Amino acid sequence: MQTTLCFDFGNTRLKCAVFQDRDFKEEVVLEKADTATIQQLITRFGPAKTILSSVINHPPEIEELLAAHSLFHKLGHTSKLPFTTPVGKPETIGADRLAICAASVDLFPQHHNLAIGLGTCITYNYINQAHEFLGGSISPGMNMRFRAMHEQTALLPLVQAESTFPLVGYDTKTNLLSGVILGMAKEIDGIIDAYALKYSNFNVLLTGGDMGFFVPHLKNKIFADPNLIYKGL
Repeated sequence: MQTTLCFDFGNTRLKCAVFQDRDFKEEVVLEKADTATIQQLITRFGPAKTILSSVINHPPEIEELLAAHSLFHKLGHTSKLPFTTPVGKPETIGADRLAICAASVDLFPQHHNLAIGLGTCITYNYINQAHEFLGGSISPGMNMRFRAMHEQTALLPLVQAESTFPLVGYDTKTNLLSGVILGMAKEIDGIIDAYALKYSNFNVLLTGGDMGFFVPHLKNKIFADPNLIYKGL
């Protein structure tokens, strides 16, 4: 069996998925993006192939190290993708969005797909049945909203996300939780509804580290997969 390491360097989280052939085996969370950490993973798993999706300014030595020990590829707009990017500046599309779109086409090749990534930012990505990435939109993610209210006010505290909270908050913390999480859920449903007015018969795919906070609050039918970006890689 052939081992592949799929690296996802996001603004908030650094992760690596381990695949044996096409089977997902485990996820490793990285404390930092440096050559020592990458070397440990290479030694531990002995990958034949590695691929990197990065939206941060990581050390270039990481790519050199991966290329020296495996068949390495860095995902970008020049990669061989299962869809086209007839947009204004394809070179500006984040690698994470490319991976999510690739997974959507692979899973549902005969359908229109709206892939939503819930990370540092929310990304909405629309790929039509002709496998064209038409674009989408970007809005602030959950923790960004919590931080913004804390940093741009004098008295609001910085709270951590929780799954359980009331609709009607009874103190500052629960007001913030209800406002951010339910507000984002309504935003996501509203965007899906707006797409439904323009397009028809499309799948909605949801992924990202914050996905679990929102799935219970969405009214639209969705396909939720926390490993969607890895499957795209």
